[in-house]
Amino acid sequence: MEKLVIVAIGGNSLVRENGRDSVNDQYEAVCETAGHIADMVEEGYSVVVTHGNGPQVGFGLRRSEIANEIVGMPAMPLVNCVADTQGGIGYQIQQALTNVFVKRGINKKVATVITQVEVSKDDPNFLNPTKPVGSFFTLNQAEEMKKEHPDWIFMEDSGRGYRRVVPSPKPIDIVEKDAIKSLIESSFVVIAVGGGGVPVVKTADDSYMGVDAVIDKDFATGLLAEQISAETLIITTGVSRVCINFGKPNQKALDKISVNETKQYVLEDHFAKGSMLPKIEASLNFLENNGKRVIITDPKSLKDALNEQAGTHILAQSECLQIAQ
Repeated sequence: MEKLVIVAIGGNSLVRENGRDSVNDQYEAVCETAGHIADMVEEGYSVVVTHGNGPQVGFGLRRSEIANEIVGMPAMPLVNCVADTQGGIGYQIQQALTNVFVKRGINKKVATVITQVEVSKDDPNFLNPTKPVGSFFTLNQAEEMKKEHPDWIFMEDSGRGYRRVVPSPKPIDIVEKDAIKSLIESSFVVIAVGGGGVPVVKTADDSYMGVDAVIDKDFATGLLAEQISAETLIITTGVSRVCINFGKPNQKALDKISVNETKQYVLEDHFAKGSMLPKIEASLNFLENNGKRVIITDPKSLKDALNEQAGTHILAQSECLQIAQ
């Protein structure tokens, strides 16, 4: 039986630097990452892939805004933008993986699942939206948009202008988890919960309704890992290892650490709230719900990280005891 691993790819890692942010540039980045995922499959792992979509949703919203301003086309709701980017990025990852599997003679098929993720309509984030999305506007532009969309909220962002802010509720259930499990059991590499999933809430008659929000992709990935009983959660980022005292003379890269050690580092405020902290919090949630280990590393180190030669490994208490014995 293959060991099940779920790996989260950051949306920013799919956007090239120095203005190389076209769809073709993104596909080049996807192909590079697909090679690293193929390495994992060759090592004998069953793999589920998730991905971020922050920059891509911003691009999509801006396109919609321009089309609305110039020719009066209907604006695209945020929830639909999330679904669109799930499909677009999922298609690229799916094609890149299929092609690399053919080239390497790997007998695996790939499928993308457009995934709805349930959130609570009572989540406090709905009352206090803080997640910036889309483009920057002047105060006058923001006020004009408020007239057309009274429920939209704008906040000043770091002196660069005003941006729309949306809720970022916590995920509570992966709606398509059974479909994802069936594909895994049929030996598919599955791409799911793109961008944290399409946020939905349950209505009074138990049907689903999409809501304009964004779900943190690491929290959604951790929940999916729990619900499909994955042994290992891998979160890719821009560094090969997590560091404490980051950017200081006493900076230290972390190799293997326990849940308790990780919690202590959180209390000591070692992890940046806008970047590493959500990854750490998602890791702890997974490990406290029967996960065995979390690896945080960069995409090129995936194979070495699985062989314990790279990455930061956060281990559940049971795994720490086995090592100690």
